[in-house]
Amino acid sequence: MASDSSTLTKRASILDLVARGVVLGDGAMGTMLYNRGVFVNRCFDELNLSAPALVKQVHQEYVEAGSQFIETNTYGANRFKLGPHGLDAQVAKINREGARIAREAAGESVLVAGAIGPLGKPLEPIGHISLADAVSAFADQAAGLKEGGVDFFLIETMPSLDMAKAALTAVRTVSDLPAIVSLTFTDEGATVIGESPEAVVEALEAEGVPIIGANCSQGPNKMLHTVERLVAAANTAKIL
Repeated sequence: MASDSSTLTKRASILDLVARGVVLGDGAMGTMLYNRGVFVNRCFDELNLSAPALVKQVHQEYVEAGSQFIETNTYGANRFKLGPHGLDAQVAKINREGARIAREAAGESVLVAGAIGPLGKPLEPIGHISLADAVSAFADQAAGLKEGGVDFFLIETMPSLDMAKAALTAVRTVSDLPAIVSLTFTDEGATVIGESPEAVVEALEAEGVPIIGANCSQGPNKMLHTVERLVAAANTAKIL
């Protein structure tokens, strides 16, 4: 595991904030960019290179609204999602710049979360992406985010435990900064391959994940039920 001894104070910050109570993060990046005229056929992650001022403006508005942490504009900045746009060779640069822009907007008092979303395709044996290729892709992304200066990682909207664990493994190969892991659940109350909230908590607590969460896919009522199940199952982790 890589060492981040120079960022020990930053590493403790998100864990301390969560230990104290409710923590306010930012909101959607993609929606905000779309509302500013970026159409859905664009690669939103690439805007870190071609329109950094626009990305920074969104970050700054969230900071001004009171966010205690903001996420980098890197949700889909992995080689599998960037490839169709011809950007797979710029993974490191897009992530590094995404982190740098967020760091500038955050200033000294707001934390920066390195956003890592799913690959967009399932892993073997359901799909064609091997576990090794998934870990490699996530590691390239995480390395760029670390270089850009994130305070912690937010592995989010993961469709299954295998992909969540691949991202977690990748992050831990390049950094010892904290990693939050959040999965997405269907209206039936399970991941797309049938893993329950209880199974998710058990597996991720066994990996030492300090904060576990759920996001997207469900409406507020069903999401509340999912979160209640996560909370009831948790022993050591906080629930996002």
